[in-house]
Amino acid sequence: MKKTKTFLAAGSILTAALALTACGGNSSSSSSNKKELNWEESAEIPTMDLSKATDSASFTQLINTMEGLYRAKSDGSQEKAMATGEKVSKDGKTYTFTLRKDNKWSNGDPVTAQDFVYSWRRTVDPKTASQYAYLFEGIKNATDIQNGKKKPETLGIKAVGKYKLVVTLDRRIPYFNNLMAFGSFFPQNEKAVKKYGSKYGTASKYMVYNGPYIMSGWSGSSLSWKLKKNPYYWDKKNVKLDAVNYSVQKTPSTAYNLYQSNKLDAVALDAEQSKQLKSVKGYALYPRGTTFYIQFNQAKNKYLQNANIRKALSMAINRESLTKVLGGSNTVAHTFTPAKLTTVNGKDYTSLISKSDEAYTYYNKKEAQKYLKQGMKELGVSKLSFKLLSDDTDGAKKSTEAMQSNIQETLPQVSITTQNLPFKTRLARTNALNFDMVVSAWGADFNDPISFLDLLTSTNAQNGGKWSNKEYDKLIAASKTTGSDSERWSDLSKAEGILLKDVGISPLYSSTSAWIVRPEIKGLVNLRDHWDFKYAHVN
Repeated sequence: MKKTKTFLAAGSILTAALALTACGGNSSSSSSNKKELNWEESAEIPTMDLSKATDSASFTQLINTMEGLYRAKSDGSQEKAMATGEKVSKDGKTYTFTLRKDNKWSNGDPVTAQDFVYSWRRTVDPKTASQYAYLFEGIKNATDIQNGKKKPETLGIKAVGKYKLVVTLDRRIPYFNNLMAFGSFFPQNEKAVKKYGSKYGTASKYMVYNGPYIMSGWSGSSLSWKLKKNPYYWDKKNVKLDAVNYSVQKTPSTAYNLYQSNKLDAVALDAEQSKQLKSVKGYALYPRGTTFYIQFNQAKNKYLQNANIRKALSMAINRESLTKVLGGSNTVAHTFTPAKLTTVNGKDYTSLISKSDEAYTYYNKKEAQKYLKQGMKELGVSKLSFKLLSDDTDGAKKSTEAMQSNIQETLPQVSITTQNLPFKTRLARTNALNFDMVVSAWGADFNDPISFLDLLTSTNAQNGGKWSNKEYDKLIAASKTTGSDSERWSDLSKAEGILLKDVGISPLYSSTSAWIVRPEIKGLVNLRDHWDFKYAHVN
């Protein structure tokens, strides 16, 4: 999913106070005498409509206020949530779920199988324009529905009574249960969606919830809001917190000062802070399963439609230098799929990708200049200028400045202007194709390369640069229909090789986030940098 946190370097903004407290820090919890936590988010919430959510901030709130058939665990497995039982047919194409009968929506309505049917149909309906509708491909008729060939009512999901759900697939989906724990597959209350209409999901009062918490105080643009324990939740006895108080913090030094003054119970650290605060109790690194990358606008910018120009720009970026600026545990990315996400026969999936296909992800001044010369000759120009779009956090600004310097020093004929805007605005501009080059970040929705590679198929709504390759599309489609695992891994790795060789996007780095969480807070679950507070409590 789209990420909101960048955790890039911002060393110049650190105060002397941070250096003085680097070896210590007040560990007294702001919540020690109450069942509440004070938490930070680095960006505003774009939406709480799970059919339309695509980003980290939204899904973090959704996994705490909503619940699907399964609940994801930190090790990548799932535990039963709304489902109490599951039966799978021998051919792997029919799933029958038995649902619990003891859960209600926050408006008092029972949560039933029909709520899943309604939600899934709503998401795949082209009228909803869900950017995550592609995840439903493989469920009977989902693709035809998205293409306007069949009605949403023909989707392979049906309610048998109130508490039995039957899902029919066109083909076996190896990662199906992973999907069932993902927010796009959660139920929705039809009565609430129709009652609130276009306002649904735009503020906390225009929502109903079936998860451990309900949200209050979010207006749609709020910089603070609250998660409160849901009295209707089926497992409320295991929800120990009364509330989680959220605030948006875009500046690492400000967030850390709030932590020091006991106004936050946890803080995300930038690179310089991470270096200085490693010895503080509660410091930990969390895997994000995230790749930061550049998307080139190949729909509207004729110069970026030229593969040689894209190759030149990609090879002009010194990723080793960039990760030093970033600091922390960020690592250079030579593939779109991050390393250590998926293991294949005891080896990392990324080892299956040909090294020659990764050539354009390495800094090479001579080669970059060669490709630029070829590209400009083909285009009939002697100079180029591009705008590089990213978020408005301190770290994102440092990152775009570093890449601007890299490109302009390596390729003097190219002028780069940086644009740093609020996450929500940057996202809207990306979706509207109002950019030249944009720094994007994608975090795995589940531990499989398809969570990344699906994005770059020609018709995927997440394909912000509109890169298109027919052979790539065929290989991704084949990976979903092949009968053997070995063929599937081969299809996926070949497809990724095509993407890298054509510089459909330019991978920059993969990240791990550094946090300090007060040691007395127990039971937290971090799902690729999404905090799940269901079992959290203060000792």
